[in-house]
Amino acid sequence: MIPHEAFAVDPWCLREHAMLEEHHAQAESLFALSNGHIGWRGNLDEGEPHALPGSYLNGVHEIRPLPHAESAYGYPESGQTVINVTNGKVIRLLVDDEPLDLRYGDTTRHERVLDFRAGVLRREVDWVSPAGQTVRVRSTRLVSFTQRAIAAICYEVRAVDDPARVVVQSELIANEAMPSQSADPRSAAVLDRPLVAQEHAAFGARVGLVHRVDRSGLGVAAAMDHVVLAPAGLETHAESSPDLGRVTWATLLQPGRTLRLVKFVAYGWSSRRSVPALRDQADAALTTAVQTGWDGLLAEQRAFLDRFWSDADVEVEGDAEVQQAVRFGLYHVLQAGARAERRAIPAKGLTGPGYDGHSFWDSEMFVQPVLTYTFPEAVAHALRWRHDTLPLALDRAAQLGMSGAAFPWRTITGAECSGYWPAGTAAFHINAGIAAAVTRYVWASGDEKFARTTGIELLVQTARLWRSLGHHDNEGGFSIDGVTGPDEYSALADNNVYTNLMAKKNLLAAYEYVRRFPDRARELSVDEEEAAAWRDAALAVVVPYDEVLGVHPQAEGFTRHQAWDFAATPEHGYPLMLHNPYFDLYRKQVCKQADLVLAIMQCPEEFEQAQKARDFAYYERITVRDSSLSACVQAVVAAEVGQLELAHDYLAEAALMDIADLEHNTSDGLHIASLAGAWTALVAGFGGLRQDGSCPRLAPRLPPALTRITFCLRLGGGRLSVRIRPQRAEYLYEGERSLAITHHGRRVLLDPGGKVELPIPPCPPQEHLEQPPGRAPRPRSARGGE
Repeated sequence: MIPHEAFAVDPWCLREHAMLEEHHAQAESLFALSNGHIGWRGNLDEGEPHALPGSYLNGVHEIRPLPHAESAYGYPESGQTVINVTNGKVIRLLVDDEPLDLRYGDTTRHERVLDFRAGVLRREVDWVSPAGQTVRVRSTRLVSFTQRAIAAICYEVRAVDDPARVVVQSELIANEAMPSQSADPRSAAVLDRPLVAQEHAAFGARVGLVHRVDRSGLGVAAAMDHVVLAPAGLETHAESSPDLGRVTWATLLQPGRTLRLVKFVAYGWSSRRSVPALRDQADAALTTAVQTGWDGLLAEQRAFLDRFWSDADVEVEGDAEVQQAVRFGLYHVLQAGARAERRAIPAKGLTGPGYDGHSFWDSEMFVQPVLTYTFPEAVAHALRWRHDTLPLALDRAAQLGMSGAAFPWRTITGAECSGYWPAGTAAFHINAGIAAAVTRYVWASGDEKFARTTGIELLVQTARLWRSLGHHDNEGGFSIDGVTGPDEYSALADNNVYTNLMAKKNLLAAYEYVRRFPDRARELSVDEEEAAAWRDAALAVVVPYDEVLGVHPQAEGFTRHQAWDFAATPEHGYPLMLHNPYFDLYRKQVCKQADLVLAIMQCPEEFEQAQKARDFAYYERITVRDSSLSACVQAVVAAEVGQLELAHDYLAEAALMDIADLEHNTSDGLHIASLAGAWTALVAGFGGLRQDGSCPRLAPRLPPALTRITFCLRLGGGRLSVRIRPQRAEYLYEGERSLAITHHGRRVLLDPGGKVELPIPPCPPQEHLEQPPGRAPRPRSARGGE
């Protein structure tokens, strides 16, 4: 946990018992609420103090210049940055003319609870003003999963000892002052006050503001309405100006009496709709929310989450921190994607401005696998967003002199926003990640309509890229040169094993789909010769191997590179990219994150079991995990090769990435991929789940500290429940037809509603593996598994 006793371990919530100024920014990320469309950071209701105000709409961004030392062909000239839109969270409270501000007076109680089952953020404050007046404030905040455009707050103020003159101000605020997010003064100028006022109005207790984003031209509307219960004599005043809407109530509260305010906030945005249409869109959503009422919104939220958790929950017995963290992670993964609906799933979700709000390969390779088996509707939408951006990817490939589609390394709209070629454009494996997400989703869901429409076109255009990017060499192999694999401490390598094997999967999947849907293949101008060329390239793909060391180099020549001098690297010298030139990193044997190990995880059929163990041991010694994407992958492969205690260590690191702020940058948003990785480490690691296109393969085993893991998978319109104990595994399938699985290589047929219990073979003893000095994960056994 965040290293303070104020944060408690609780299986179904994140609870903070005291307000900690030193952890203010991290807590704003941890307590963020979102539904994939709207994102509200966990700022205090009163608006201040704050570290980073944050209200986001998925896709709403500003265009900013991308600085380059020199202009060059193919470099993107502009980037996109998520912006802070109109803030509807603020409810200011004045008690006898003194604002409730935790920096003044005395706060005798302050507790916040993010409830994973109810889908709300609760807060309770007992505050004594500098003049000695005591009030109790309770607030409950939600961003609705069922009404995509709606967020709401229930805010209650109670006088405790003496009569209190209370003023409550509910606000909409645009163009809030923000801390600098860019060292480039040109970008900073663009992001300062990006919203240009178009319209504002106030009527009764309802206020609306409409803006345009200055350079991107996107229209944004925000509106609020209120329901108030208070003693007689309540005074109300509403007002609006270009960047501020406010409704004010004043009353005298007698001791024990309460003022209760329910605030409904609606958002709408568009790149095309007019100002009146945007205003009406927000007003219509607001009217529906008010009609539903606060209790109705709470009931809808709970019912939605009850359905989600019935399919998605993972029970972990033996490690209370991991139990809390995996549910925390699942909840935030759901928040990132549930209602994104043909928009990207950003690397930070909608919890902060980190990475400029961009989506990377994280979405398809780390987040979407979890959603595929727990909330597949979100995956279909995310992949349709990729399909919507296909014209931009086709143009980008043509610009680079290639066929097919070159999807961007980082983006909001589908345009490439990476200004650094080696770690951006050259990471073509994003294409294969999208293809893998397509085949995984179709395989798990059985969505044939998606397969023959969106799916096949994504596979065809990504396969065309690989065929034009690679070439048949003099020895008959298919080589892919000058690319960057997952390890960001290597770049522009030839025949990166992960890239080549994932390209192989992509090419074979495209070949299969055009044979499966010949009419669609004709519409996409795929003939037999082109499809055969994909298959030939896939079967000839080059996979380098070091015969002397008996391991796979992650790319050609990698194992011949000079070893990194770990002994001379001080503990404060990590992450390495902040203390060493990339040139030095690129030519040494040191890995920022799992690369070859990720190939083992994603393409297990390409490696013999003994080879997996040798490769894993080799890369353990040189992987420093300067990336949050690494621990979950190492957990999965550690479990596969029998290093169960090490896998538990890595599981905890992935799960606690943000709760413990392990990367020291949770303040600018959560690491959604790592949070998803906690589920992956449990289900694909200790559950052994693999997908090969025919039936789910499972090979469950538990580390010594864990006594039970239970999880569910949505498969083929049904639900597979798996319960793992130290020596036995239990399977139950609820669906219309029987389901075939394999358990440690043994094929088993599960009848609908039938339960099967099978023994787990013992794990052979394993040798202790070494990591770079000071970079071993914290052993869970040191804390008794807690």
